[in-house]
Amino acid sequence: MAELSKAYQRETGTEIQLSGGGATKGIRQVAANKVDIGGSCRNKLWGHPAERSVQFHPVAWDALVVITHKKNPVNDISLEDLRAIYKGKITNWKQLGGTDQPIELLIRKGKISGVGHAIREYLFAAPNMEFASDNIFPSSGPLEQAVGNNLNSLAITGVSSARKRNVKILKLEGKFPSYENIKSGAYLLYRPLYLVTNLRGTNRAKVMKFIQFANSPLGREVIRHNGVVPYMDGLHLAGKLHQQQRASRKMRLDKLRQDEN
Repeated sequence: MAELSKAYQRETGTEIQLSGGGATKGIRQVAANKVDIGGSCRNKLWGHPAERSVQFHPVAWDALVVITHKKNPVNDISLEDLRAIYKGKITNWKQLGGTDQPIELLIRKGKISGVGHAIREYLFAAPNMEFASDNIFPSSGPLEQAVGNNLNSLAITGVSSARKRNVKILKLEGKFPSYENIKSGAYLLYRPLYLVTNLRGTNRAKVMKFIQFANSPLGREVIRHNGVVPYMDGLHLAGKLHQQQRASRKMRLDKLRQDEN
């Protein structure tokens, strides 16, 4: 968002003031007409009254990445093991081929935070799932910093911010979240990134010009330069993501039926 805003200012002279705080905060401020535009790494919550007046505009494809300390010897993790960690069934790095030390799982606060919602949706198809951790952080920045300071830590965050931190990004199912692997879908935990606007916003005409810029050739080049995939370059991922979500939900329903029997 920062680099896209700078490029837009260079092109048009329009200044965009940025502030952080997470996807949900931005969405709700847009809905309340406190800000003109927000950035989101999660989908719209269609049943939530606070999000009825907002429109989500997909602009890029990002990846959720598993991070740990730079000196942690583990380099790869499977989806099955990752799910087991979040359920509290795998608790020691030795179970992943590492040292005999406890896994300290760090998580985001709230079930509808950008990362928290995405993990629950893409890994478990269970929006209300509780994770096996008391190490809770209000936003991704402090969480990523804590991982960089804790040899036994593990967390999930967005690839764009993880690349800027002093952390190790693990391979997932043998695939590193490179630009090409995200674009092709070979790296499995990819997600859309959105710009969010208010359908009745007072500056909607100006805001829509920024949305158009984000999807223009220059805007897409800025997005590529930041290591994420422009949305239009990865349209095939939308279909693959839908199939993955359907399979994940089916797996969850099958598990519930087994538990009932």
